[in-house]
Amino acid sequence: MKNSARISTVLLLGLFIGMAHASFAQKAGAAWVIPAKYKTMKSTVKATDPSVMTTGKELFNKHCKSCHGAKGLGDGPKSATLETIVPPFNSKTFTAQTDGEIYYQSFIGRDEMPNFEKKILDEGDRWAVVNFLRTLK
Repeated sequence: MKNSARISTVLLLGLFIGMAHASFAQKAGAAWVIPAKYKTMKSTVKATDPSVMTTGKELFNKHCKSCHGAKGLGDGPKSATLETIVPPFNSKTFTAQTDGEIYYQSFIGRDEMPNFEKKILDEGDRWAVVNFLRTLK
């Protein structure tokens, strides 16, 4: 009888720990609502220009890498502290987006994704980041 009580206690404790862990785990963010004007926006810089890629990479490393990770997989050191999962840039969901949708999410932001309009002022630099994000696969 004592063994049954011990087994029940261990099982209940395991269930409790599992439920507690699940309640503290990161959750997927809600779908973004992107204004129509952003959905059709086009880059103002040429992705084939090496200086554009250099600028995009430098700005990514400075502003984005800490959450999104060096390869854009959502595994940066700060990502574990967030309530929502940082999605990878190589996902089908991300790659299916228009450049304007990526621009909106990257610079307007929402919730835990900060607004970068005052940190990256130059429009060309913003598009350089969008173009660089497209290379992270």
